[in-house]
Amino acid sequence: MNNTRIAGTIAGVLITCFLLWYFSNIVTYFLVAIVLSMIGAPIVKFLSSLNIGRFHLPRTLSCILALLIIIATFGLFIIVFIPLVSKQAALISQIDTESLSANLRELLARLEVILYNTGFLKRDQTLIAFLNESVSNFANTKRIFNFLNDMLSFTGSFFVGVFSIFFITFFLLKEEGLISGLVLLMVPERYSKETITVFSESKRLLSRYFIGIFIEVASMITLISIGTSILGIKNALLIGFIGGIMNVIPYLGPVIGASIGVVLGITSVLGEGVYDQLIPVIVIIVSTFLVANLIDNILLQPFIYSSSVKAHPLEIFIVLLMGGSIAGVIGMVLAIPAYTVIRVIASQFLNRFRIVQKLTERMRGT
Repeated sequence: MNNTRIAGTIAGVLITCFLLWYFSNIVTYFLVAIVLSMIGAPIVKFLSSLNIGRFHLPRTLSCILALLIIIATFGLFIIVFIPLVSKQAALISQIDTESLSANLRELLARLEVILYNTGFLKRDQTLIAFLNESVSNFANTKRIFNFLNDMLSFTGSFFVGVFSIFFITFFLLKEEGLISGLVLLMVPERYSKETITVFSESKRLLSRYFIGIFIEVASMITLISIGTSILGIKNALLIGFIGGIMNVIPYLGPVIGASIGVVLGITSVLGEGVYDQLIPVIVIIVSTFLVANLIDNILLQPFIYSSSVKAHPLEIFIVLLMGGSIAGVIGMVLAIPAYTVIRVIASQFLNRFRIVQKLTERMRGT
């Protein structure tokens, strides 16, 4: 009987894993919707508590308004972002390649030697000819046709995904116990109380964490944009926007953001033809990112990573390293939310172990 039960359990786990993999896009929609519902939950709670005379907002209306606020926030980012990209593209199109080649002839000659030695260039081929050939090969009719097909396919999938996410988010906001109720159906009844506690505590901590991340991103966008703008960098808001978004990735994010910011700064300088400003622009952008990330590390991250999920900074650091080792950048992004849920589960079901008591002591009384 025990062997049959074990075999049944293993088969059930394997089938579940297969279904999660096969319907991974739907699982992704649910995960994103869960995150949005955690961000929107405090908004719903606030709106539901408002009383205008005898009028009290119904929960359904509060959920709709909260969802509209979330959509408007993302829409505002897009509305601001697209003109900035267009402006940057216009700057790039103004680059005078002949003037650039004349000013950077010595640098190009050194680069050609490096490319010859590494085998990227043939001995009878120049760097300019190589670049022209690469562009021609890329811009052939077949590639453009395939690119347009891919874009159309992506656009269709994107809008389906966005609609699905917001549709799921609405019902998660409207019916707070929807997911927990489904899980309770699969959990033995004797563990119902602990399971409900796990859901409520995880939701509380993760809501604080994701709201904190949103505040961190907005703060970094503001710091980098203001810093680069004051120091005279073109398209400072675009650089700040990308830097703030990339900052979501622990440790690697600031480096990626700064690198993209430097590239944008360089293309702006080349578009205006002021080649003597290349080095100062690079120094200004790198310095701004360093100062902004210093503020982030000293003030923002301790509050978000430690205070919001009630964990020691050293714990957070080790968990991030482990997440990176397991699944790279994605693992680092998901490490803290996953660790938070694991700690809450352990506090309910494994609290008799001293190591669990130690790791979860900060969560008690909060």
